[in-house]
Amino acid sequence: MTKMLVSIVIAIYNEEEIIQNCLESLKSQTYKPLEIILVDDGSRDKTLETIENLKFKIENLILLKQNHLGPGPARNLGASRAKGEILVFVDADMTFDQDFIKDLVDPILKGKTIGTFSKNEMVANKNNPWSICWNVNRNVPSSRMLPENYPDRAPVFRAILKSQFDKVGGFDATGEYTDDWSLSRKLNIQSTVAKGAVYYHSNPSTLSEVWHQARWIGKNEFISGTFVRKIKSLILYSFPLSLVIGVYKSIVKGQISFILFKIWYNLAIWISVVKSFLRESKTK
Repeated sequence: MTKMLVSIVIAIYNEEEIIQNCLESLKSQTYKPLEIILVDDGSRDKTLETIENLKFKIENLILLKQNHLGPGPARNLGASRAKGEILVFVDADMTFDQDFIKDLVDPILKGKTIGTFSKNEMVANKNNPWSICWNVNRNVPSSRMLPENYPDRAPVFRAILKSQFDKVGGFDATGEYTDDWSLSRKLNIQSTVAKGAVYYHSNPSTLSEVWHQARWIGKNEFISGTFVRKIKSLILYSFPLSLVIGVYKSIVKGQISFILFKIWYNLAIWISVVKSFLRESKTK
């Protein structure tokens, strides 16, 4: 089986506290050859300084920069500079088992599929109370990002042949929460599960992070994309329903802090829906 060069593309925005763990995890991958392409999406913290200090420690590390346009455009920029035949898209708040890339691209190398995802996406901060609440809200066990019975096909590609990515012009460049679903729509095909590819991803761990993420989620097309969806969402995420659901789930799950979480999370989404009438930017 011929090994292909894999280009790992990471869109980064204000990631100074977490990017080092991500890069060191990728440095330890058993699969070779690799190149790592970082695309800074207009960071305002010390992300770039942190990366400059790491560049000499990590081989084949490429840093690109753009204005703050969102993850979709950032990933497209990274893919346009990639030399690999396979593209892998990960986030800065992820870390990976050593065989993650090997297991992720294996079905592609064997010609079984054009792209893959992994169901073994584990919660890195599973003991954090707000992370627990995040998964209670999603009805998922606290240790996993996806339920164990999740289908073997998904609308999100974690790895994909570059030729297929280029054929449809990459991700939609709206900056929306759902940009990474756009490949599946354009290709009219879903990704295939890559068994054994284990990685770790953090849920929001503070109320500030919960607010920021929920505000971005509230901008996606399924919540605030049309007038009808906006009206439904204003009702669904209203305070009375938030309170009822928060109290009920906090009792059922034995997680009293979920009451505050649910009100806070839904308020952030509700505000995003209201601001969508004013055409607020859809970037994070």
